[in-house]
Amino acid sequence: MKWVYIIAGIALYVKMLVIPNPAPDLSISIVESIVRDSGVPNAVSAIIFRNRLYDTIFEVVVFTIAILGASFLLANERPSCTIYQFSDQPSIVLARLGATIAALVGIELAIRGHLSPGGGFAAGVAGGTAIGLVAITSSSQWMQAIYKRWHAATWEKVSVLIFILLAVITLVGLELPHGELGALVSGGVIPILNILVAVKVALGSWAVILVFIRYRGLL
Repeated sequence: MKWVYIIAGIALYVKMLVIPNPAPDLSISIVESIVRDSGVPNAVSAIIFRNRLYDTIFEVVVFTIAILGASFLLANERPSCTIYQFSDQPSIVLARLGATIAALVGIELAIRGHLSPGGGFAAGVAGGTAIGLVAITSSSQWMQAIYKRWHAATWEKVSVLIFILLAVITLVGLELPHGELGALVSGGVIPILNILVAVKVALGSWAVILVFIRYRGLL
């Protein structure tokens, strides 16, 4: 049987060398076609949240499972007794300034990710970075209290459910009006999906940061 596999492999290799692939039709720009069909100037966001939306759903689900896995694997460990943090004032000021800048960048990427480079995942990473910078300069108990007070865990789950619901509706073929190309309110459901992903990634990062601070310390 292995000779059949070898012969088939050789035949496929010869086919790739001898028989050329058909020349692509370059009369239509692929990027322009994606922008026209999606209604957003950022073709990357259009691909992620429209052309390859099926893959993006599972990317969000995988991220959610990773967060649950981190909490599950560390649940049986003893919490860290000593948590070292920044205590000198210059480091605290710089870290919180960086957190403010990262938070503003995250908001910008989430709101305008369909118009310019950026998007939900990048915005979520920026938001998670801001939370991490605050965490290394603040009390872990205070961070945990804020997390519970604002029901961050609930909002994270709600954002995932809404994202999946809107994604399924889009995959069925129902879309919101695209609006004017280049306007802030345009692109149908893509800006909403961007914001939902940003919320999910930022709050998920917050949950992971709190878990690692509790069981592994901070610095």
